[in-house]
Amino acid sequence: MSDERMHPDQHALGDDLVRRLVARQFPRWGHLPVRRYASGGTVNGMYRLGEDMVVRLPLRAGGAEDVLLERAWLPRLAPLLPSPVPELLGEGRPDGDYPWPWSVYRWLSGENPRAGALGEPLALAEDLARFVAAMRNVALPDAPTAYRGGPLDLLDAETRRAIGLLRGLPQEGVDCAAAEAVWDEALRAPRGDGAAVWLHGDLMPGNLLVAGGRLVGVIDFGCAGTGDPACDLFPAWNLLPATGREVFREALGVDDATWRRGRARTLSQALIALPYYRDTNPATAGNARHVIREVLGEERARPGPAGADARLN
Repeated sequence: MSDERMHPDQHALGDDLVRRLVARQFPRWGHLPVRRYASGGTVNGMYRLGEDMVVRLPLRAGGAEDVLLERAWLPRLAPLLPSPVPELLGEGRPDGDYPWPWSVYRWLSGENPRAGALGEPLALAEDLARFVAAMRNVALPDAPTAYRGGPLDLLDAETRRAIGLLRGLPQEGVDCAAAEAVWDEALRAPRGDGAAVWLHGDLMPGNLLVAGGRLVGVIDFGCAGTGDPACDLFPAWNLLPATGREVFREALGVDDATWRRGRARTLSQALIALPYYRDTNPATAGNARHVIREVLGEERARPGPAGADARLN
């Protein structure tokens, strides 16, 4: 996370504030050191608490509901998933220094993977497919609707607005006509049988942990719930190389229409993120640029008329 404010309504955080919150609400941990953990996250600030815990606090009001969702569902999801997920240790309350609920979790070790620098891309693709498949097989009742789980056309207005903003940023070099063509094609794609499945909903590199090239943890379940299975295909374009992308797809058995929706959803997120975070969050903006390159490059490489350059001009 950049020291510069990412959001105009972002709450000011800092080591001293977090130290006071912990000391007042969890006095048994009040003696432990607190230090900010720099991350590319856009919703929460993270602070290490001692060596074995992390405090996560929403940066703005919209993140408060995510805290409550994680508290309700993570304990139920954890035993059903093949990768470690955050373990809630403390439920922080709003007080005079901070207006929203916040949480203390057990620290999960590992590093965020980086596109283009994966140690075991094919094995990681299999790990990710195993995690996504396990999420899809969750059958917990009364599930919430995933934050990004609705029909693709709900993203249409915001995606087209982002394309318009990028047309005004020629220095970014985005082929906006090509991006719009990919988006239009996905909107025309069949929507499948409409069956909603459980989703993580935000499988960005910053929410994945790897060690030795393999997946060792998945964090940030604030967008989790049920919805379109295409929503959890993000790693195919935001992280994996082309060879890993195919392993990921084959392991999940993704049909063409779902694959197109997944690609378009990933592209939409990147198009929206790039103009918003380009000056305040280098990690998020950098990954958005990577996604745009991958999606549009894949589209140009498609054989036949559907991938012909003429349709992208």
